[in-house]
Amino acid sequence: MIDKIFKAYDVRAVYPNPLNEEDAWKVGHATAQFLKRSRQNLAPEHRVKQENTVVIGRDMRPSSPELARALTDGLRSVGMDVIDVGMVDTSFIYFAINHLDSVGGVMVTASHNPIQYNGFKISGPKAKPIGAASGLDDIRRIATTLRVGQTGLKGTFKELDLWSAYRSHVLQFLDLKRPLKVVVDASNGMAGKMVPAVFDNVPNLQIVPLLFEITGSFVHEPNPLVDSNLDMLKARIAEEKPDMGVCFDGDADRCFFADESGKTIGCDLVTAILAADFLRHPENKGATIVYDLRSSHVVADEVRAAGGEPRRERVGHAFIKKTMAETKAVFGGELSGHFYFRDNFFADSGAIAFARLLSILSAQSGPISGLVAPLTRYSQTGEINFQVEDKEAKIRELADAYKKAHTDYLDGVTIDLGPWWFNVRKSNTEPMLRLNLEAQSPALRDEKLKELKRFLGEPVHGH
Repeated sequence: MIDKIFKAYDVRAVYPNPLNEEDAWKVGHATAQFLKRSRQNLAPEHRVKQENTVVIGRDMRPSSPELARALTDGLRSVGMDVIDVGMVDTSFIYFAINHLDSVGGVMVTASHNPIQYNGFKISGPKAKPIGAASGLDDIRRIATTLRVGQTGLKGTFKELDLWSAYRSHVLQFLDLKRPLKVVVDASNGMAGKMVPAVFDNVPNLQIVPLLFEITGSFVHEPNPLVDSNLDMLKARIAEEKPDMGVCFDGDADRCFFADESGKTIGCDLVTAILAADFLRHPENKGATIVYDLRSSHVVADEVRAAGGEPRRERVGHAFIKKTMAETKAVFGGELSGHFYFRDNFFADSGAIAFARLLSILSAQSGPISGLVAPLTRYSQTGEINFQVEDKEAKIRELADAYKKAHTDYLDGVTIDLGPWWFNVRKSNTEPMLRLNLEAQSPALRDEKLKELKRFLGEPVHGH
C-alpha cells in the first residue's frame, strides 16, 4: 500500500487513505535511515555541523499536525534528533536546513493539491532535493519493509522559532525606491502566515491582503497555474488599483504575478525580467541563468543581451537545482512559478521572487506593464494537453515529420524551425502529451497549432 504514496519528487496522497500516521512514521524512520547510511564514510570537509539533526515543518492542512507528530516519532526511532520549526512555508525549510547546517529536512505539505491531500517534501544536506533518482526510491524501499514499533532508540526533540532570521534573510533581497501597493492572494495557504511575518512594517510597502485566513479549507484551489484561481485576485486589483498583484500556492513556494490592470504575467517573462536585473550587477557579470525549456525564446534573448549565459533545462525542480549548483547560476526560473536563487542556497523561494520583482518595479517610475510589454514579442499557445496512448511513437512521428528542423531530446522533443518552435513532452502520470508552441506572430502561431493538431488530435480540456 505504501508504494502508492511515493511520487517522482515527493510523497503525496489523500489523507487518511492511502496516507496515514502509520505511513508518516515509516517515511520518517526510512528517511533517517537513508540519511545516516548516505553519510557514512564522508570526508570531514563534506560533513555538516549537525549530522544527526533533521528539521521538520508543516503547512496549514488539518491533517498536518498529526502527520508531523508521527513523522517525528519515526525519525527519532532511528536515533535522529529533530528540530521542529512549526507551521511554515516550504522555502522556510530550505532556509532552516542551511541556517542550522543540518543533515536534511522534511516539509509536511501537499503544496497546491486540494485540502484532503497531504504529503512530504524531503531534502538532504544544503536543502538538496531528494527525488526518485536521488534517494526517494531508497526511502520507499526501506519504508515498505517496516513495522511501526519501539526500536530502543530515541533522538532528541526541540521546537525552534526561526522567523526573525528568515525575515532578515528574505529582506536582504528587497530594496524599495518608492511606495508600492500590492494585492496579495495567499490562497488560504502558508502565504497567509509568511507574508505578514516577513513583509509587515516594511517602509514603502502597502499590502492589500486577500484570503490570508488559515481556516483549514480553500476558497479557491491553491494552484495559481489554473487561470480561474486568479479570478478573485483580478477582481481585487480592479477595485484597489495597485501597482501589481501576486497569488501564492498552498505552501507558498510558488507565485504568479499580475500587472496593474489584472493581466497575468507569464512566469517565463518574470524569469526574463529577474534575470536581466541580476546580470546588471557587476559581481554577476557573465553568470549563467537556468530556465525550463518550455519558456519563451525571449528568456534566452534577454539573458544574452544582458551578457549572461542562458541554460535550458528539463522541467522539474530536481533538474533546475542540480544544474544551478553545477554552473553556479545566479538565478533560475520555471513556467510553473518556481524561482531559484544562488544566494538562497540554489533553492526556490516565492518570498524572494516577490521581493525582487517589487524592487525592480520600484526602481522605475512607470507601471509593471511597461516592463512586460517589450518582452511579449513572440506569440505562445501556453501548455496544451493531448490524449495519446503511445507517447513514444507520437514523439518519433513528429521528429520524422520535421526532419529539417533543429531538434533535441532534452525533455520530450523540441523542434525549432526558426520563425516558430515547439516542445512536446510526456506526462509522468497520464497518457498525455503536453505541447508548448511559440511563433513570431499570432497568425503563424494559430496556423502551426492547426498543423500540429493533425498529428496530435484535439486538445483535452480541464488540465
